[in-house]
Amino acid sequence: MAYVVSLMKEIAGKRKLIWDLSKADFRKRFVGSYFGMVWMFVQPLVTILIYFLIFQVGFKSTPPVPAPYVLWLVPGIVPWFFFSETLNCVTNCLQEYHYLVKKVVFRVEILPIIKLVSCLLVHSFFVLIMYLMFAAYRWSPYLSWIQIVYYSFAASMLALGIGYLTSAVNVFFKDMAQIVSICLQFGMWLTPIMYHEGMFADNAPWLAEVLKLNPFYYIAAGYRDSMLTGEWFWQRPRLTLYFWAVTLAVGLAGLKVFKRLRPHFSDVL
Repeated sequence: MAYVVSLMKEIAGKRKLIWDLSKADFRKRFVGSYFGMVWMFVQPLVTILIYFLIFQVGFKSTPPVPAPYVLWLVPGIVPWFFFSETLNCVTNCLQEYHYLVKKVVFRVEILPIIKLVSCLLVHSFFVLIMYLMFAAYRWSPYLSWIQIVYYSFAASMLALGIGYLTSAVNVFFKDMAQIVSICLQFGMWLTPIMYHEGMFADNAPWLAEVLKLNPFYYIAAGYRDSMLTGEWFWQRPRLTLYFWAVTLAVGLAGLKVFKRLRPHFSDVL
C-alpha cells in the first residue's frame, strides 16, 4: 500500500511532465502522415459502418431499447476502442520509451500513465462524435450523459491495472504484445457490444450471467445506460461493487509484478 501511495504522490508531483509527454506522444502518432489525425478516426468509423451493415442491414438486429441500432452500437463500441488501444499502447510503452527506462532518475511507473492520457485525448474526440451522432438523430439528452466521465475513468483504471502487468512481462517475453492483441479480439466478442446478452435468455440464461463476469461488461452497459436510458451507475450496485473489486485486485497484482521486475528493465532493454 505504501508503494501505491508513493506512486500517487509521484503522479501528482509530476503532473505537468506527464501532461507534456502525453501531448508529445499524441502528436507523435501523426508525424509524417499526410492526412494526420484523419487516420485516427478512419479505421474505427469503418469498423462501426461494417457492424452496422452486418447486424442492422443484414441481420435486421433490433436493440433491447427503442432506439436505432447504430445509436445502441456506438456507446458500446466507443469505450472498447479506447480500452483496447490503451492496453495495446501501455503493453508496449517500456520498449517505446526504453531511453527513459534506462535513466536512473526517471520513475518508469509513469510511462503507462503517459500512454493512458494520450489515449484519453483520442477518446475525447470519439465521445464528442458520439454526442454529435445522438444530436443528429435528435435524441433527447439526459443529465446522465456527464456520467461518461465516470465510466471513462473506470475503463482507464481497468486498462491501466492490466497494462502494468503486461508491460512488465513484455520486457522479458516479447510475445506478450501479440497475446494481448489476440485476447482483445476474443474479448470484443465475449462482451455484449454488437449483441445483447438477453438473446440467450430462453435457451441459455446462465450464459447471460457468465458474460456479466467480464469486467468490461460494466463499462459497455454503463455507456449505454448513460446515453440511452438515463440510468446512473448506483442503480447497478452489485455490478459496480464487482467491477471495482476486480479492478482493484487486478491493479494491485499488476503493480506488484511491475515493482518486482522493474530493477531488471534497464538490463534487458
